[in-house]
Amino acid sequence: MRGNEELIQRLALKRRRQLGSMSEEAYAELELAVREDPMRFVDDDEDEAFRLVVQALAQIDERQHDDDLLDDAQYLEERTRRLGALGNACAHALELDENCVDAALLLTLSKDLSPNMALEALLELERNVNTREGAVEPSVAGDAWTNVFERPRLRLSDSIARLCLCTARYRVARDRCVDMLAKAPLDVLGARLTCVLAMARLEDEDGFHWLEARESHRGNAWFHLGRALLMYKLGRMPAARRAIRGFDRLCVGGAYALLQPVFVDLYLPDRPAFEPQTFTESVLAVHEADPIISDVPDFAAWTCDQPGFLASAQDYARRNGMGWREWEQ
Repeated sequence: MRGNEELIQRLALKRRRQLGSMSEEAYAELELAVREDPMRFVDDDEDEAFRLVVQALAQIDERQHDDDLLDDAQYLEERTRRLGALGNACAHALELDENCVDAALLLTLSKDLSPNMALEALLELERNVNTREGAVEPSVAGDAWTNVFERPRLRLSDSIARLCLCTARYRVARDRCVDMLAKAPLDVLGARLTCVLAMARLEDEDGFHWLEARESHRGNAWFHLGRALLMYKLGRMPAARRAIRGFDRLCVGGAYALLQPVFVDLYLPDRPAFEPQTFTESVLAVHEADPIISDVPDFAAWTCDQPGFLASAQDYARRNGMGWREWEQ
């Protein structure tokens, strides 16, 4: 979540509404003034509530830089402290503006509930928001994301979709993601990534092909891993073997990420930023696919048995100074 940028856009747009008609040049000057001193343009509790959320997320980002220096006990203590501070900030924001969707979403996530409990809470939040505000609609430009004031509800829907995937509600996850892609086709939040994993688990080959075509067949770790899962579940083993080789060859550290899962913390609230074709991309894809991998009998063991796959994972670990736990089938 690029919170500071959204805060600037929200404040500038609200001030333009107050001032009335304004040329694009004048608006550009207004936006520059907001960027230089956002606090001067915070006019009401709604603005202040969103600013508090942005500030709380920025503080979390700053404090995460030293995590690698902490042992496990220290990390858990610091994590608990961070989530508590985030929850307190969001509770304060909701006191100012009870309709601040991002604050309500992050307050729920900060409680670190089980996936089922978190999903139930977020669905209730979404029902309340939709009752109050109506359905998310695309902007005039055809993409709801271009309306900065719609983004909190899109983030909420995206979080729900990922929790649906995590809790084995694959059809609900798929359908929600398809709906999000229709409303926000730019897909800044990456609903397509959740969708491709859900389609793989559902053996929805037509849907998988549609999504690949939508992306002009530009693969990434989610698509390569999803294809391997899809072909494996369909029993098309030659295609599955080609797909898992592709995942290993095309996704940096993909074999290692699959055989030696890396801890990924809560998404607060959306998927962490990552550079394409990096180890981080592979780690996030495997992390999100983990409930499906666990739900597909013998898939992990099968990947380990593929020629060169285990060796590739071990080689990546050795070249990058990473730990290795012996694989037990």
